[in-house]
Amino acid sequence: MKSKVYLTGAGPGDIELLTVKALKAIQNADVIIYDRLANSEILKEAKKEAKLIFVGKEKGFHRVPQDEINEIIYQNALKYEKVVRLKGGDPFVFGRGGEEALYLKKRGIAFEIIPGVTSAISVPAYAGIPVTNRGITPSFRVVTGHRKTNENIADINWNSFIEDETIIFLMGLHNIELIITNLLKVGKPKDYPCAIISNGTTKNQKVIEGTLDTIVQKSKDAVSPSIIIVGEVVKLRNDLKWFD
Repeated sequence: MKSKVYLTGAGPGDIELLTVKALKAIQNADVIIYDRLANSEILKEAKKEAKLIFVGKEKGFHRVPQDEINEIIYQNALKYEKVVRLKGGDPFVFGRGGEEALYLKKRGIAFEIIPGVTSAISVPAYAGIPVTNRGITPSFRVVTGHRKTNENIADINWNSFIEDETIIFLMGLHNIELIITNLLKVGKPKDYPCAIISNGTTKNQKVIEGTLDTIVQKSKDAVSPSIIIVGEVVKLRNDLKWFD
């Protein structure tokens, strides 16, 4: 039997943002190994006999450690022909898809990467915030809001953020005070615009707008999953918000 693992991005939440290629892989899968951040409605597209394995992780409660997830993918690839590893957003944007692909590569398992619509761009778009805009912001940066075990985002070279126009933090809500403190420390102005977007692209989407001086206090009303976006482009939301 020649098996293949499809490391598949499920997109940011709105099921209609699932790619055609991802949908076909899901519909043909013998096994689907899926995360908490993947929209559960997507699983209804699987064939009835498909095996579904949940390996989701939440802050403070890792249901299955990453090394065990790697092994689960590998063991299922030994038994089944088509294995889909379904991940929220894009598998290569802080999704550990690279780690999983390398694990399979070392064990001689064929794999294919199916990119997904990343929340770093799509979630701000649903909030009416373009990550770039001519005349305002020519570039953007995407940063993880947490690090590996025993690593701390305080170890990031925050001085490299001084010249960034738009900064997008994924999975950073629980570290928001540290993030904002460091941005202010390197010279970002207190009145610099920012926003927190919770449950982006879904019917439960909530946007909290503020500045670096106010957003930590306002974040008490935010829930995970959230992204934090910092930059002048946040001001465009007043004119561009369409999904609210």
